[in-house]
Amino acid sequence: MKKEYEKMINGEWYNPMTDYLISLRDKSRETLFEFNQEKDEKKREQILKSLLGKMGENCYITPSLFCDYGCNLELGNGVYFNANCVVLDCAKVSIGDNTFIGPNCQFYTPIHPLEYKKRNTFIETAEPIKIGKNCWLGGSVIILPGVTVGDGSVIGAGAVVTKDIPENSVAVGNPAKVIKKIIQD
Repeated sequence: MKKEYEKMINGEWYNPMTDYLISLRDKSRETLFEFNQEKDEKKREQILKSLLGKMGENCYITPSLFCDYGCNLELGNGVYFNANCVVLDCAKVSIGDNTFIGPNCQFYTPIHPLEYKKRNTFIETAEPIKIGKNCWLGGSVIILPGVTVGDGSVIGAGAVVTKDIPENSVAVGNPAKVIKKIIQD
């Protein structure tokens, strides 16, 4: 049922347990299994390009990678992902040019109801994530729904980013807080 996909992408409440959305997640899982097992770099790149919404030039994604859908992940040019990253792309996740993603980073777009009776119906909503150009996310960074990280920013290892980070900032901690500005030469 494509209607639920449209609701999902538009930030409305939707049911992720419809046959159509399950089939998209199955396709992502199968494609990423193939990607994660493939040893040849060129073949891995072709596999990813068949799944992702956009993949710029000169990207390098280290296996393993997990995405809910894949088709909602957009990578600019020169993006690097280290191993074991998770992208729950129920909404668009866009990553700008020349951004480096450390190992075990996680991007969460879904939001579940706080009330357990609603949550038990499986409905959810999602908010997009945007990571700017020339950013660096250290290992095990978690980005929560609706967050934007500005161009040129660095997020310290282990940070949990709950709110937008301005451009050219260093943010660390849980929740992540800006500790200094980066002066570009």
